[in-house]
Amino acid sequence: MPEYETHEFDVVVIGAGGAGLRAALEARDQGARTALICKSLLGKAHTVMAEGGIAAAMGNVYPDDNWRVHFRDTMRGGKMLNSWRMAQLHAQEAPDRVYELEEWGALFYRTPDGRILQRDFGGHRFARLAHVGDRTGLEMIRTLQHRVVSQGIDVFMECTVMRLLIEDGRIAGALAYWRESGRLVLFRARAVVLATGGIGKAWKVTSNSWEYTGDGQSLALWAGADLVDMEFVQFHPTGMVWPPSVRGILVTEGVRGDGGVLRNSEGKRFMFDYIPEMFRGETAETEDEADRWYDDRKNNKRTPDLLPRDEVARAINAEVKEGRGSPHGGVFLDIASRRDAAYIQRRLPSMYHQFKQLADVDITKEPMEVGPTCHYVMGGVRVDPDTQAATVPGLFAAGEAAGGMHGANRLGGNSLSDLLVFGLRAGRYAAEYAKELREAPGVDDRQVEATASEALAPFERDGGENPYTIQQDLQDCMQDLVGIIRTEEELKSALERIATLKERAARVGVEGHRQYNPGWHLALDLQSLLTVAECVTLAALERRESRGAHTRDDYPKPDPEFGKVKMVVRQRDGELTVDREPLAEMPDDLKQLFEEQP
Repeated sequence: MPEYETHEFDVVVIGAGGAGLRAALEARDQGARTALICKSLLGKAHTVMAEGGIAAAMGNVYPDDNWRVHFRDTMRGGKMLNSWRMAQLHAQEAPDRVYELEEWGALFYRTPDGRILQRDFGGHRFARLAHVGDRTGLEMIRTLQHRVVSQGIDVFMECTVMRLLIEDGRIAGALAYWRESGRLVLFRARAVVLATGGIGKAWKVTSNSWEYTGDGQSLALWAGADLVDMEFVQFHPTGMVWPPSVRGILVTEGVRGDGGVLRNSEGKRFMFDYIPEMFRGETAETEDEADRWYDDRKNNKRTPDLLPRDEVARAINAEVKEGRGSPHGGVFLDIASRRDAAYIQRRLPSMYHQFKQLADVDITKEPMEVGPTCHYVMGGVRVDPDTQAATVPGLFAAGEAAGGMHGANRLGGNSLSDLLVFGLRAGRYAAEYAKELREAPGVDDRQVEATASEALAPFERDGGENPYTIQQDLQDCMQDLVGIIRTEEELKSALERIATLKERAARVGVEGHRQYNPGWHLALDLQSLLTVAECVTLAALERRESRGAHTRDDYPKPDPEFGKVKMVVRQRDGELTVDREPLAEMPDDLKQLFEEQP
């Protein structure tokens, strides 16, 4: 048994993005001894990629906005598969969380009379995204990070959790390793909050950074928790497509919110050809009306360029497939002909520098080439809407690692407010749970030893499989067979390939020693990547319809029966299963919101 250091806390938060930082702050405020573990350096979380803004119905730009409209937009964007209670709490509490950030030092753009400015975004009826140019996520992380440091919360950076430890059916802690030294770390804990983000590194073209290997979803599943909605993977419609070295890097929806439009190779604004019936009543059908909407929203309908992300991604995919794409396999996003250079550089400074430096494109003079990129998973750990408690006692989850809030598709801007609202709730109720335990649960040394032995096994396999090759093969599999458009035949083929990759991963070998060994780190991450890839594929195979971000070519329309159920993934005796379970019934007063005209 290798040596390991030990730490003991009431609450351990895994992940230091927006949700993890907010959870740690709340747990600390509730009096819990709190630790924050991050796979990378503090401040490097994927939250900084959320550039456009924080969705909150503050009504600073349009006084008619309120939580009910935001709730309605969120549910319709998620094709009514959302947890209605999570969507309600999110819409009601988001404004307070934004004002709280402001109190802690966040600097937002302002209206002429000094209030927080809000911008338009896809799927939102009103301009409701509080923003800092196109660097909102960075400002949010900066603010929360500074507060965490000022509160003296223990932070374990460059530390990766491998397994959650269970005693008597409840959380007892976690086993991790220092990435720099390879030394093992045992965290004894009464409660654990998972805030590890998404799963995008299972796909070839993604906006996600290297950390997004599905750690939280896998840790929960292996510990006996349920996952929900894993078939719903959002492909953001606008990622960079050229040059190849930057393919998939996010292009914020704020470009379209500030007047940018999508064009095909013929120069046509093609989104007018892809307006779904659900949104036809509130979407402009002519370019003239769409253009008037930017200046007079009361008397005109919104541009189809700001339809929800799933609709836009499918439209771009169709244009490219039919031969009307850009030279490098995307479409054109044009703001240069719509706004002057000073406006673009002021409102979209990051996008200006990103394209200038990475693609040698001046977005104030020429259009961008963009295409869909794997961006976000709506599914995740199944949680109680109010407490964020998972189905394993002592385990909580928030942010992208948790499922339910966004249903079949997430609206832009809802991610950052989701992190704040449910990060706070996860931290609060994890602290309450920890306080109620009379004594800390013990740790089974056999679990620790088994996990450690499994983690170090790759060093003992001379000539074993290369972890980088396995990840590349997995990414090709998911990109080709479990992408934007899916079929039963392709999904079954993907499951066969994943099974083969799992066998290969069991034979993976690494060279060198434990001191900062990226090959070893990836060998360990492969377990999570392969697990979440299988979860997504199984759930997608079971959902025989097209809804939200999940499109089946062999079942091209929504099925009312599938609109009543969610897919729940569990692991039993080492095998994954998928079950259909009914959605929670929405109260009548909330149902009435969908009978009203927009």
